[in-house]
Amino acid sequence: MLDMELIRKDREAVATALAKRLDPAEVTRALDEIQRLDQERRALITEIDAERQRRKAEARAYAQAKRAGEEPQVAAPEAERRQLAELESQLDEVQVRLRDAMSELPNLPSDDVVAGGKEANRVVKTFGEPPVIEKVRDHVELSRALGLVDYERGVKLGGSGFWIYTGIGARLEWAMLNYFVDQHIRAGYEFLLPPHLLLDSAGFAAGQFPKFYDDVYHLDAASAPRGQFLLPTSETAILGAYQDEILETPKLPLKAFAYTPCYRRESAGSHSDERGTVRGHQFNKVEIFQFTLPEQADAALEEMLAHAESLVEGLGLHYQRTLLSAGDASASMKKTLDIEVWMPSTGKYKEVSSVSWAGDYQARRAAIRYREPGGKQTRFVHTLNGSALATSRLFPAILEQYQQADGSVLVPKVLQERLGTDRLTPLR
Repeated sequence: MLDMELIRKDREAVATALAKRLDPAEVTRALDEIQRLDQERRALITEIDAERQRRKAEARAYAQAKRAGEEPQVAAPEAERRQLAELESQLDEVQVRLRDAMSELPNLPSDDVVAGGKEANRVVKTFGEPPVIEKVRDHVELSRALGLVDYERGVKLGGSGFWIYTGIGARLEWAMLNYFVDQHIRAGYEFLLPPHLLLDSAGFAAGQFPKFYDDVYHLDAASAPRGQFLLPTSETAILGAYQDEILETPKLPLKAFAYTPCYRRESAGSHSDERGTVRGHQFNKVEIFQFTLPEQADAALEEMLAHAESLVEGLGLHYQRTLLSAGDASASMKKTLDIEVWMPSTGKYKEVSSVSWAGDYQARRAAIRYREPGGKQTRFVHTLNGSALATSRLFPAILEQYQQADGSVLVPKVLQERLGTDRLTPLR
C-alpha cells in the first residue's frame, strides 16, 4: 500500500498520480477519509500515551507515599483500567478502518506512465516481422489436425475453459517449460516449486485482495478456516514466501522463479481471438521475481524485460513490447510493460508476459524490509515480477507463425532436441 507519510507531506502529488487511474472526485473522497482516520488514530495514540504516563506518575507517587509512611491516596484503578481499555479498543477499530481504506488505494503510476485505458498504451519495441502465410489456419484447427490438444475431453473433465494437451502437444508444452527453466537458472534465478494453495494473507500482500478477491478459486470455510485459495499466478506465492522478513542487504537483488499452473475464474474466450488455449481457467506459467534495493529497481526492470524477451526471440516469434497506460496496468504496479506475440489468424497481438515494477507497494503490505549493514533502521524493498513465460498463448503463436502450406508446423530450433523432431505433421 502507499506510504502514509507521503500522503501527509505531499497530498497534492499523491492525488495527481492517483488521478491517472481513478476519477479525481473519487481520489479526493478517499484521501479525505484516510486523512481523517489518520488524524483520529494519532489523537487516540496521544491520549493513550498521556493516560499511561499519568498512571505511571500516580503509581510512583503511591510508592513514594508508602515508603514515607504516609497514607497514599488511591485513585479508582478499576475505572482507569476501563477507560484505557476503551481507548485502546477505539484505536484498534480506527487502525483497522485506516488499513482497509489504505488497502483500497492503487499504486502511484510511474512518471512515464500516462493516464487512460488500452487506447493509451504505447508500442515501444518490435522484434522481427510478421510471417508471410498465403492461407492462414488458426491454432485450434492446427492443434486438432496435428493431434496436439483435446478440447472436447478437457471440457468433459473440467467444463468450459479447460483442455488436455495430448501426445506431442503435451511434449511441446513441457519442452517450452523446460527451456524457460534452464534459461532462468543460467540467469541466476533460484528455482522454486511453491504450494498451489495459499493463505488469504498472500493474496493481500500481493495487492490482489481485496479488489480481485472474487476472481480466484477459494476453498470453503469448513475446509480452510484460515482462508485459502488456488494461486492465480506464482507471483503471489514468491512474494508471500518472504512476508514479515528482513532480507540481507548484501544478497539483494534476490532473484527467484517458479513454475505453477495458474487458476483463474475469468471467462473462457468465445471471441475468435480467445479460442482454444488463449484464455482458460487453468494454464501453465513460469514467473520470475526480484526483491531489490530502491536504487536497483530501474536496472532490474530492464534486465527482466530483456530476459523475458530473449525467450520469445529464442523461439523465433514476432512480437512487440508495449508500455501500458495507468488504467490498463495492474493496480498494484507502478509500471508495466507487456510482451505481445503476433497471432496471424486474427491479425492481433496477444500478451504472453507482463513485466512490472511495484516499487515498495507490495513490500509495505507484506512487511518485507532490508537493513543496511551495521544500521538499525529498516526500509522496504522494491519488488518486480514478470511472466517468463505463459505457455497457453505461446503454444498457439508457435503453431500459427510456424505453419507450412502442407499443413505441417516447424518446431523452433531451441525445442527441436527436446522434442526429437524439427516438424509437427498432421495425423493420418
